[in-house]
Parts: sequence; C-alpha cells; structure tokens
Amino acid sequence: MKQQIKEKLEQALKELDYKVDEVIVDYPKNDNFGDYTTNVAMILAKEAKKNPMEIAEEILKLVQDDKKLFDKVEVVKPGYINFYLSKKYLQDLVSEINKEKEKFGENKTGKGRKIHLDFVSANPTGPVHLGNGRGGPYGDVLGNIFKKSGFEVWKEYYVNDFGNQVKVLGHSVLKDDKAEYKGEYIDELNKKIKAKDPFEAGQEAAKIIISEIIKPSMEKLGIYFDKYFSEKSLHDSGEVKEVFSDFEKKGLIYEKDEALWFKASEFGDEKDRVVRKSTGEITYFGGDIAYHKNKFERGFDRLIDVWGADHHGDVKRVMGAVEALGHKGKLEIILTQMLKVIQDGKEVKMSKRKGTYVSMDDLIDEVGSDAVRFFFLMYSADTHMTFDLNLAKERSEKNPVYYVQYAHARICSILEKAKELKLKESENLKLLTHEKELELIRELNKFPEIIEDISKSYEVHRLPYYVMSVADKFHSFYNACKVIDEENPELTGARLKLIDAVRITIKEALRILGVKAPNKM
Repeated sequence: MKQQIKEKLEQALKELDYKVDEVIVDYPKNDNFGDYTTNVAMILAKEAKKNPMEIAEEILKLVQDDKKLFDKVEVVKPGYINFYLSKKYLQDLVSEINKEKEKFGENKTGKGRKIHLDFVSANPTGPVHLGNGRGGPYGDVLGNIFKKSGFEVWKEYYVNDFGNQVKVLGHSVLKDDKAEYKGEYIDELNKKIKAKDPFEAGQEAAKIIISEIIKPSMEKLGIYFDKYFSEKSLHDSGEVKEVFSDFEKKGLIYEKDEALWFKASEFGDEKDRVVRKSTGEITYFGGDIAYHKNKFERGFDRLIDVWGADHHGDVKRVMGAVEALGHKGKLEIILTQMLKVIQDGKEVKMSKRKGTYVSMDDLIDEVGSDAVRFFFLMYSADTHMTFDLNLAKERSEKNPVYYVQYAHARICSILEKAKELKLKESENLKLLTHEKELELIRELNKFPEIIEDISKSYEVHRLPYYVMSVADKFHSFYNACKVIDEENPELTGARLKLIDAVRITIKEALRILGVKAPNKM
C-alpha cells in the first residue's frame, strides 16, 4: 500500500508540475493521524514559494477519490497529508493473506539479482564465541529477507586457514613456547594432530575446528552456509599472485623496502597498504583482494560483508581494492558492534587465547537457539549490545520470543478447537468491524512493507519488533473479542479467518527470523 500511495502522489505532482527528489510515505507516530502520512507538501513549499497547506490541498484533490482504498484522506497543519485505509481494503486483506499463505510479504525488489553474503567468518582457531558470532543471526536473516524480496542469495563463510593466526594455532596445538591459545579443544587437538611443523599443524587443526566445532555450532544456531570458502585455496590456485600482477600492470602496486604496497591512498584510505611483506609473506589484506575478485568472477551483482566492529580499520582499504578491481559501489560492509555478556550482574570476559570465553554452543545449550537468535536480532547491528545470560534463560512473557511464540500457539489451539466443533471459516469478512479487529489487520498490512524496507535498509532489528507488535495486537484483540461463539457462526467464521491470517503472518516472520513457531506450548 505504501508503494501505491507513493505512485499516486508522484502522479499528482507530475500533473501539478511539482518536482521533488523523492516522495516519502511513512507511518504516522500517532495512530489518530491515519495509517500513512507524507510531508511532501512541506518539502515543496520553499522552492514553490507557497504555503505548504495550499500545496497539500492541491495534491489532496488528485489523490482522495479512491473510496475502495481510503475512508478518507485529509490535510493537517503544517502541511501533512494523512491517509486512512478503508474497512473494505482491510477486510479484503484478510482473504488475501489466507490465499497467499507463506507467500504473503513477497516482493520483486531483487529482480533475480545475485547477492553474496559473507558473515561470521571467525578465524578457525577455536569455538565461535558470542562476540564474533553476533553477525551470524544478522547475516542469516538478512539473506532470508533478500530471498523473500526476489534476490538470489549465496551465504558464505570465509575460512582464514592461511597466515600467521594459523601458525599461532599450530604452536598452540604443539604446546611450544609460542603457544597462545588455550582450552580443552586445544588439548584434544594436541592428541589428534601428529604434524610437527607449526604451520602444518595449524592448517590441520583449522580443518578440524571448522568441520567438528564451528560448522556444527552454526547449524545448531540454524545457520547453513552454501560454502565454507578456504583462503588457502586462493593461494594454491595462484589467484593472489594473479591479482597482484593485474594491479602491477595498472600501476596500483609498487615495491618499497622489499615489500609490495597497494596504492590504497588513491582510493580514500589514509595511507598505502602492504600486500606482501619483505619476508615474502602475503598479508591478510592481500588475500582479501583476491577473495573479492573471486566473488565478482563468480557472477555476483552485489557483495555484502558483515564484520565485527574490530575490523573497522580495514573498511577503506577493502572498499578501495574493490574500486580498483572495477566494481565501485558493488560492495557494502556492515559492522556489528561489540557485545558485552553479563551473568549475575558481572561481565563475563571472552578470549579464545586465554581459554575463558562464552561460546555460542554454551549459550544455545542454556537458553535455546530461538532465544539466542531473537535476542541478538532485537539490537540494531550498529549498536552495542549487553546480553544478560540470566534474563535470556527466563521462561515467561518477559521473554519476547516466548510472547510471540505463545501468540502463535494460542491461535493454533483456537483453530483446533473450532475444527473439533466443526465450525468453518467464513468469507463474510464485512463483519470484521470491531476496533480491535481493524487494529490487528492494520498491523498485518505492514508486513510486506517491512520486508521490502529491510531489503533496502538492512535494518533487520525491525522484524522482531514488528512480530512482537503483531502478537501484542492479537492478545489485545483476543481479550476484547470472543472468537468462538457458537450462537453467532458467521462472526465466528470471519474471526477464524482473521486469526488464521495472523497465524500465517507470525509463522512467516518467525521463519525468516529462524525461530520456531510452535503449535503448542
């Protein structure tokens, strides 16, 4: 509906010969001001040298005639145009949701374009802890949103199985004087691995950690990557040397102090960056350039990297390298902010090297993957997060995921009871006129728009808050309206149709979030 209103406004502006960069249609902060609102008249006022109320009235005459969609469209000071959806539109929506089922909310924004999502990608030097695992649910759900929006999505874990951290892991497994990592898993690897060379021992350990620790941990969290891509494979295939050669031909790489440097400063970075050290060792950044080139060569239209905030210093150099590769504007890097874990009011320190950390597995075992995912997803990626282990364990309506799941289970229970009583859903949806019924449908109406908005803004945290709002509106409706009334089968049938639409929407939202929608609780 938001898009339809936007198109109506754009057409009206065209007829009135007004020009604006973009027409914004939003939800009013106060429900009394309608279902949608636009401030386009106020934006136009300065350039048109007119009172915004006058412009709004001109636009109003051209957009208010559709009685099927709107009960009314009105202008309010200082120049807002507010749209109130009609009862018929809302009633028809219930029927539409029941027909579309899980397809409700789909859109064609993506037009089949291919997106490569690289997320988590924690070094394979130990179990995934909460700090580097925060991007997991975020990246996974962002991928689900993209699929719902018509994109072709590829989810990938970049395995850093080449370089110094692997050598450090090898020393740790061998338990020599250069060991840095500790923990039970290191003790187990020490028993399994026979290699005596630190680099060989580290690479063997990395393979085991990925297959036996990280991959099962991700799957326990409901994350299934299309590929675990080996950094080592880029070196073995010669792709790293090849990209250096290409850049040398373009004059983008030079030698200084026996090291090889990329001209990162020409692409917005504060200084040039080493891609091969004087020792001949390839830097992590050097491999990263080849990795991004590899992604584009696989035919992806857009790349999205989800990194932890500790990688903020790498953003400009990688963006610069992608521009140098000829793909400016096709990479987006999202940084997830730091995560603090508290238990019994005290912070729990996380460190793979000291062997004292909260692993993702530990948390899932304590509170379940549904709670982990939902709690993580409630925070915007760019905000710091405090994860209270005690609160996450709580099994009550204070727990938002429990609240939403309970709404779904309650609806399933009502529908099951209606089935036992042989009560049928009715298409006579004109009977849905109660204030709480209409409020609930208005909330369902937002679902396709939320999905499309997130596919553009990447604000994944909006979805858990949306489904919480649907659950809230459902509980409010349930307390005010009797669903099963055997003396009024027509109204009962219409309300059964309504709650089935709510069930469909909650279940689909939870599916995208990677959270279960139980029929019973």
